[in-house]
Amino acid sequence: MRFDNDGVLSRLGFPSVGEHRRFVTAIGVDAIGSGVFMPVTLLYFLVATPMGLVEIGAAISIASLVSIPVGPLVGSVVDRVGSTRVLQVANLLQGAGFVAYLFVDGFTGVLVATVAVSAGRTAFWGSFGATVAIISPPGERELWFGFLGALRNVGFALGGLLAGLAITVGSPEAYAAVVVLNAVSYALAFWLMLSVPNRVPARLAPVEEPGSWLSVLRDGPYRILVLTQASFSLSMMALNFAMPVYITTTLGLPGWVAGALFTVNTVLVGFGQGLVVRSLTGTVRRQVLLWANVAFAASYLVLYGASAASLAVGVVVVLGAGAVYTLGELLGGPVLSALAAEAAPEHLRGRYLSYHQLAWTVTGAIAPVGFAWLLVQGPAATWLGLVGLTAVGAALTVRLGARMPLARARITNGAVGDPLPIADEAGL
Repeated sequence: MRFDNDGVLSRLGFPSVGEHRRFVTAIGVDAIGSGVFMPVTLLYFLVATPMGLVEIGAAISIASLVSIPVGPLVGSVVDRVGSTRVLQVANLLQGAGFVAYLFVDGFTGVLVATVAVSAGRTAFWGSFGATVAIISPPGERELWFGFLGALRNVGFALGGLLAGLAITVGSPEAYAAVVVLNAVSYALAFWLMLSVPNRVPARLAPVEEPGSWLSVLRDGPYRILVLTQASFSLSMMALNFAMPVYITTTLGLPGWVAGALFTVNTVLVGFGQGLVVRSLTGTVRRQVLLWANVAFAASYLVLYGASAASLAVGVVVVLGAGAVYTLGELLGGPVLSALAAEAAPEHLRGRYLSYHQLAWTVTGAIAPVGFAWLLVQGPAATWLGLVGLTAVGAALTVRLGARMPLARARITNGAVGDPLPIADEAGL
């Protein structure tokens, strides 16, 4: 996957890749590899080991819990050695874990290998945002975060198609080939990253500005941003945890409708993200985040109303709700990522972004059980509860705009010098 045609990217609203082709290609390769393995994770271990589902699930869950403390540690390391080097280590860790998967035959082996993979994934996300902030100038960060998010989305989809082939074949050799492909993808990403420049934030710190985790935790406006991100992240997880179950069990629609919903989301993100960000030029960030919450809320209300529709109408309503939901994702994702990177002092950006990443980590742990509980309570609890979540997100957004000037900055979609143009307090 190479990106040599900046003209095509420009027509899709994405930034010019220019000298960052190898980094962008590495991110695309990484996404394809991850997308290949995720759908076959349990199936691979069922075929390759004598373990049962409960044992496999326990090993994966324990490994995920063990890797949580890696996030804050990664933030400190990024500030000391640079984000690019941490990204490379993340690729090596994940690649080594997948090589180990080829030889595991029991609980301990699966646990140790999965700890390596989970720690590597945590290290990846702990250093990814800081790297994007380095390669993208102020004013273009919504474009870059949107572009790379769309790229990863498409990469996951392509990987999922390859995983589907392996599942169709269903042989141990097919599943092993998926593991090998993933290990190779991390090795290739590591090689591509070798030429990406590294910048050490600690060397940029003024003597009078010492950095520590205490400084990060005392930052009130950034704390509001993390809470705003947590609200957004929970809504983002509704697509995976709430919608498929609701569509197939509560509404009684065919299974292909859930698949079509994911397809709608993938296509709109892949081809619409850049165009949406470009269309926001001149808009205040706070306003965009409010729109994102409105889009999420509208989609939840439509899904709630789908329970009263006939089968044929229900399919159309669900897919329409999916499109509106995706609009919320397209609006909010790049803005929150850009804010998280720009609101952090450069010499502490690793720690700040690790703190921000905890919003995803914690909500990722809460979402499965939380959505399962809501679904058991019924459609009203599920979708009206999520509408309530968007109201909380909107309230946090208003508070964020009052406390953080960058949240009142206008999206420029062009490289500008700091500071970005700031709207007045009253403007939305």
